Amino acid sequence: MPYRKVELRAGEHYHIYNRGNNYADVFFERENYLYFLRQVRKYLLPEAVEIVAYCLMPNHYHLLLRLLADDLSTPMQGLSLSYTKAVNLHYGRVGALFQGRFKAVRVDRDEYLLHLSRYIHLNPLTAGLVKRAEDWEFSSYRDYIGLRSGTLPKPDIVLGQFPSGEAYRLFVESYAEGDEPIAHLAFD
Repeated sequence: MPYRKVELRAGEHYHIYNRGNNYADVFFERENYLYFLRQVRKYLLPEAVEIVAYCLMPNHYHLLLRLLADDLSTPMQGLSLSYTKAVNLHYGRVGALFQGRFKAVRVDRDEYLLHLSRYIHLNPLTAGLVKRAEDWEFSSYRDYIGLRSGTLPKPDIVLGQFPSGEAYRLFVESYAEGDEPIAHLAFD
C-alpha cells in the first residue's frame, strides 16, 4: 500500500479532495451529484466521519470532515470505486475516473477551519458556475445559511464560531483576495 504523507487520526479534522483524471469532469448531470452524495452516506457515515462541509464541482470534490475512526482509506476506496463503476456503466466508459488517491490535509487550527469552509463554499462562485454561492445545489452552504435543512453536514463546529447563520454568510461574502491562503489546493 502506498505511503500517505498525512497520518489520519480519529478526532481530527481533514480536508479531503480529488479531481477528475486528466482534469476531466466526474459529474455529468444532476443525478451524478446526488448519487455521489448517497454513496458518501453509504461508505463514510456514520462510522467513519462527520461531514462538516462539502462541495461537489463538475471536475472535483471537497469534503471537510472530522474522522471518527483511524481508517479513512478503506471507506474512501469504497466510495470512489462504487461511484466510478456506476458512472462507467451508465456512460459506457472504462478506466479511472479520479486522478489517483484522494488528497488529505489535516486542519490544525480553528481559523484555518473557518477559512477552508469559506473556500469550499465559494468554489462554485469563483468558478463562474453561479452568481451567488447559495445558488449551487451541491454544496453544504445552503445548510449553513438556513436555506436547506439537510442531514449530511454537521456545520456546528463552524457555525459555533458565529452568532448566526447570517454572520457566517457575511463572513463568506466578505472574502477578499489575500485572505488566509489555502496553499495546498494546487492539486499537486
